Amino acid sequence: MEVDIKNHVSIVTGAAQGIGKACARLMLKNGAQVIIADIRQDIGHQVAEEFSQFGTCRYMYLDITDPEKVEEFVSTVVNDFGRIDILVNNAGVNLGGEPKDRTEIDKFTTENWHRLIEINLTGTFYCSRAVVRVMIQQNSGRIVNVGSVFGSVAARKQIGFIAAKGGVHNMTKAMALELAPHGINVNGVAPGSVPVAGALFIGKNAVWGSFEQRMLSHIPLGRFGTVDDIANAVLFLVGEGSTYITGHILTVDGGWTCGYMRDF
Repeated sequence: MEVDIKNHVSIVTGAAQGIGKACARLMLKNGAQVIIADIRQDIGHQVAEEFSQFGTCRYMYLDITDPEKVEEFVSTVVNDFGRIDILVNNAGVNLGGEPKDRTEIDKFTTENWHRLIEINLTGTFYCSRAVVRVMIQQNSGRIVNVGSVFGSVAARKQIGFIAAKGGVHNMTKAMALELAPHGINVNGVAPGSVPVAGALFIGKNAVWGSFEQRMLSHIPLGRFGTVDDIANAVLFLVGEGSTYITGHILTVDGGWTCGYMRDF
């Protein structure tokens, strides 16, 4: 997919790996200047160096749960690049594969609850709040929040993640309402099952790989998604072809959430 975002200054959080990395690569290939914002300094620098072949790419350390550091980060970007045109709020976490963590609400720990809300929801708020102040002055900007199918439909044994991503989806719509008068489009992307590093269900080394085929049976298109599937959706929402779209959650899940799939 190709769009015209030449020289657009773009921040992608959590871009050292997975979906964020794919978004950064695709935007660079379409002419954007990309800041890889990630807590992982080791691989963040490596990715920025690797991607420099495609254009202007810089790694900058960012802990999205620290509001003061987020403000400092945004100030540095503006000082160095002059503006911010695109923000992709991709950084987020889910529970690991430990049975003690993936459990019903009555056993769900306070620690896991706060961690999931703080990173997925509050961190997205901190980054958005700091960046929109810049975009309001510019009277332009694009924001894409990466949610999840579980922000729209519920699932068992991960109440904190479902609550956080549901908050991201509704916050996206509220941001769109508030920021539209300032020329800022705000949308979300809701990925379905996408294999990334440390995938729990997909791949021969997955913790719960025995469930892979059962998960696949619920996807009408008959395959899991890829990070590029999600990155293409993000690219569309930051490009010129989506100027009249705001407040929308674009679900990219192979049809998984469109209805119950059965063979009769």
